[in-house]
Amino acid sequence: MERKIYKDLLKWKNSKDRKPLILQGARQVGKTYIVNLFGANEYTNAVYCNFEKDQGLCEFFNDLTPEVILRKIAIYKRKEIMEGQTLLIFDEIQACPAAITSLKYFNEEANGYHIIALGSLLGVSISRGNFSFPVGKVQFMTLYPMDFEEYLLARDELPLITMIKECFNKNKALDNVFHQRALDYYKEYLFVGGMPEAVEEYGKTHNLELVRIIQSSIIDSYFNDMGKYNKQTEIPKTKIVYKNISTQLSKENKKFQYSQIKKGARALEYESAIEWLCLSGIASQMYRLEQIMLPLDAYRSLSDFKFFMNDVGLCGASQDLYFEDILGENPLFDNFKGGLIENYVFNQLIEIGYTPYYWISKSEAEVDFIIRLGNSVIPIEAKSSINNRSKSLNVYIERFKPEYSIRISQKNFGFENNIKSVPLYAIFCISNKQ
Repeated sequence: MERKIYKDLLKWKNSKDRKPLILQGARQVGKTYIVNLFGANEYTNAVYCNFEKDQGLCEFFNDLTPEVILRKIAIYKRKEIMEGQTLLIFDEIQACPAAITSLKYFNEEANGYHIIALGSLLGVSISRGNFSFPVGKVQFMTLYPMDFEEYLLARDELPLITMIKECFNKNKALDNVFHQRALDYYKEYLFVGGMPEAVEEYGKTHNLELVRIIQSSIIDSYFNDMGKYNKQTEIPKTKIVYKNISTQLSKENKKFQYSQIKKGARALEYESAIEWLCLSGIASQMYRLEQIMLPLDAYRSLSDFKFFMNDVGLCGASQDLYFEDILGENPLFDNFKGGLIENYVFNQLIEIGYTPYYWISKSEAEVDFIIRLGNSVIPIEAKSSINNRSKSLNVYIERFKPEYSIRISQKNFGFENNIKSVPLYAIFCISNKQ
């Protein structure tokens, strides 16, 4: 399956300022697959080392001299390691702290060798480990679950993507037959999500039950991981917070509230658990902006945030959501559907490179997302249906007079009253990279 990060890997390979690369990302997002594919396609050979499965490899890093390490790995793997022609892949590198430290010496003494390090709990181990991290000697990339554009690519819909991008750029309505097709794919995506294994299974079988089994297995693996790089007393807290994310998205007020975890709960009690979930990449916080000023991050409230899962499919799976719930218009599902859509939009914005925030006025008007797009601060309102009436966005526009606003819904493309209409399937077009 095609992943957009492949182009970034190519830029890294050909960069004159290339350093060892650390590829971050949650478990099961496809890090190992894409890096091995990249090695097979772009290099004479690739040498794959998994420090979690083959713990003996760590002994090769007792001496951090690159020449010594390379010689031992070459003999052990029975493969020639050639400068500039071999890709060295250090998978689950967090299981070998000395290997992380060695990246400093590879950068300084043997930068002609191409190294990509990855690991599912790399962020947690780096933050909580007691080892020397090569600050300034490595580059970072993050791989997320497949965004909706990648989902369409997996469904062999490149011509549809091309039409969507053209209509986005021209604020021109997409032909209704293609608009409906894209909306159907979007509704599929709400259930299937962007985990590569789930996407591949649905593409092969169209069996939603098998997709749900895969998603449940991924969630179980997340729970199993919560015992790693975590204090024993924090493990049950981490699990209960993760379970609570989708539950709180079903509330009318979707701000994350500690009191909803248990009666009398306090932030201090659960801060470590929330940090673990964020560092592992399986959940993310979106903070409230206290003021609409640049830089946005300087004006966020540290105590007010919404909490989202890293994948909308897993969000639905955590609540045993039915596909019929997504397709139907059951009013009993409205609250959770609103939270599910917010999780989806947040994921898409993160995956195309934005750090979104939200805004609330004293009168309780609320704008779902605020992003910085170039030199502009753009408000984004997300609606689950074609109903586009909103007092909150009007309050924001009147007060801050943004260059323009974006409304995401099931409505077709258009531009009216200085509001750009973007269908729910076209969020990837908002990317600065387009």
